[in-house]
Amino acid sequence: MSLPLSDYEKRKQISVRGLAGVENVTDLKKSFNRHLHFTLVKDRNVSTPRDYYFALAHTVRDHLVGRWIRTQQHYYEKDPKKILGGWQVEEADDWLRYGNPWEKARPEYMIPVHFYGHVQHGEGETKWVDTQVVLALPYDTPVPGYRNNTVNTMRLWSARAPNEFNLKDFNVGGYIQAVLDRNLAENISRVLYPNDNFFEGKELRLKQEYFVVAATLQDIIRRFKSSKFAVPTFSPLLSFQVAIQLNDTHPSLAIPELMRILVDIEKLEWEKLPFTHHRRTCAYTNHTVLPEALERWPVHLFETLLPRHLEIIYEINQRFLDKVYASFPGDLDRLRRMSMVEEGSVKRINMAHLCIVGSHAVNGVAWIHSEILKATVFKDFYEFEPHKFQNKTNGITPRRWLVLCNPGLAEVIAERIGEDYIADLDQLRKLLNFVDDEGFIRDVAKVKQENKLKFSAYLEKEYKVKINPNSLFDVQVKRIHEYKRQLLNCLHVITLYNRIKREPNKHFVPRTVMIGGKAAPGYHMAKMIIKLVTAIGDIVNHDPVIGDRLKVIFLENYRVSLAEKVIPAADLSEQISTAGTEASGTGNMKFMLNGALTIGTMDGANVEMAEEAGEQNLFIFGMRVEDVEEMDKKGYCAKDYYDHIPELKQAMDQLSNGFFSPKQPDLFKDIVNMLMYHDRFKVFADYEAYIKCQEKVSALYKNTKEWTKKVIRNIGTSGKFSSDRTIAQYAREIWGVEPTRQKIPAPDEPRE
Repeated sequence: MSLPLSDYEKRKQISVRGLAGVENVTDLKKSFNRHLHFTLVKDRNVSTPRDYYFALAHTVRDHLVGRWIRTQQHYYEKDPKKILGGWQVEEADDWLRYGNPWEKARPEYMIPVHFYGHVQHGEGETKWVDTQVVLALPYDTPVPGYRNNTVNTMRLWSARAPNEFNLKDFNVGGYIQAVLDRNLAENISRVLYPNDNFFEGKELRLKQEYFVVAATLQDIIRRFKSSKFAVPTFSPLLSFQVAIQLNDTHPSLAIPELMRILVDIEKLEWEKLPFTHHRRTCAYTNHTVLPEALERWPVHLFETLLPRHLEIIYEINQRFLDKVYASFPGDLDRLRRMSMVEEGSVKRINMAHLCIVGSHAVNGVAWIHSEILKATVFKDFYEFEPHKFQNKTNGITPRRWLVLCNPGLAEVIAERIGEDYIADLDQLRKLLNFVDDEGFIRDVAKVKQENKLKFSAYLEKEYKVKINPNSLFDVQVKRIHEYKRQLLNCLHVITLYNRIKREPNKHFVPRTVMIGGKAAPGYHMAKMIIKLVTAIGDIVNHDPVIGDRLKVIFLENYRVSLAEKVIPAADLSEQISTAGTEASGTGNMKFMLNGALTIGTMDGANVEMAEEAGEQNLFIFGMRVEDVEEMDKKGYCAKDYYDHIPELKQAMDQLSNGFFSPKQPDLFKDIVNMLMYHDRFKVFADYEAYIKCQEKVSALYKNTKEWTKKVIRNIGTSGKFSSDRTIAQYAREIWGVEPTRQKIPAPDEPRE
């Protein structure tokens, strides 16, 4: 008689089974000990947990390396396209302090990247001279495929100063300045701008963007020219061997940089090099419609930092506008709107326009987002070149976001439909046959409860808050931003609190509200939102009248490892952005796959989730995109809602009078003023619908069986949101390649 396996034993068994194809457990232990002794030079008497991690990482890496090399050999033979990331307190994440066992430095492929200088024209030749050089040192990280022996390469770049020293300067005391100059060069890859939803036109940011682009493109050209299929007149063939996907506008300098390489370095004549050949290599993915996030670089920065690229951008722009004028003669306003060069008090380059003009395909990341791009943000460009515009709905990997983080649910699913769904998520539709199966309903509910118990224990240990594991786990985890409307969630919490206080003897469905995420360091309002969540929690969680009927927890330092804990435990997923502002979202997909029901607006990928699962299996509320547009035309007056909705007025008055901040009564005045007078995201307009929808959530939660049936329908229809599908669509519909069905042989197998 065998006893049932614990979740830990199941996970361990899966891990061992995953490596069983290459070594048995004894060999793995030997390899682990060998690395501990000979790689780290430690024994068990002095080893730390980090040493054990590194020894294990090196052991696993051993298995990857053979497949990694074999994959590169295969690519060289076949030469397919290569496919190019209380108050909040920030702390530096020195993640390389102890090194990185997964990466391999490649100093033999060091590449020079140029800045500043000036441009010389003459004798049919253009030169960018007197530049400052920074070296780009590549680091390669293996990226293994799922059970297919393929290991691709992710190449990252680190900035290094050249080793040349001016001895004359040393003789006159310039040594210190020389060292400082080295630090300035290496600062390029030392810090990352943390906010991707607000554009800051800082020189260092432009340096970073060009540094990565220039190094990568030089590397691409080197590989292309060394290919056994390369030919001397390679430019027209470049797009057949190379695909460059511009992930938002951050790498947009790839467009002028590629032209600079082809024209200035490879000496190809612009007139004999139709720009269409260049465009076929590049494609552009847009990730936001928020105007403050779109990059518009001041021309004066280009003139100083990248003078040759500015000339090329001007040339691309002029040739493009000539074509537009030929199609729309006399429409000067259209030319102004579509120009890459924006006139004004500060002359700027619109990088999104550069991306569209320089790419053969433009896509959004959810159906509704792509439609909004065509109808509003890039309307002129869509009218001019409609064939360019596509949609590629985002996806998530089921290996991490189900099998790894939720092994209990993965096992329950596998017992019904087998394990093939892990690599073909559409097979989850087979679960729809079990919607009314009492045993499956019971198993799914049991897994969810086990995950909630585990997370409850984690919260009690980490946050010293004891919560009711039978309460509804209501979770909103994502970047803290006004458009994501964590403030709407806060107003609902305050409303629930006031209702319980008003009728303490009435039955309320117990609810634990968890909000997590990080604010960009310079984003004042986002930091105030975090402070508000913690302040509400301080009042609610210590009120004896409330008890365990309502708890509020801010999940600190939200990150992937914490997401892997909270997402499998969530009952309700909050996806409540103002319609038309969220490009897609991927957290919504992770929650859906892990058996949480969604309360949300018809925004981003929520639209397609409702389409797949049926709108009746989500909790949809609030304005649609067309409603928001209509309100923008008429004007949004927050005070009208404040005056006519008593519970909203009570909540706002509590924020105003210091109820949630008794020691600092005016602490939340900025939030109050924003919501009352400057709210672009119309929180009050959706408040009433949101509250009523939350009442439906509580009513359904009382009926465990019916709730779980909706959960099963959501899991069963989440297959579309696999990243496997997303990547395959990019490959076929943008890059023009088919995923290979040929399995690369393992290192111990003979090559074909």
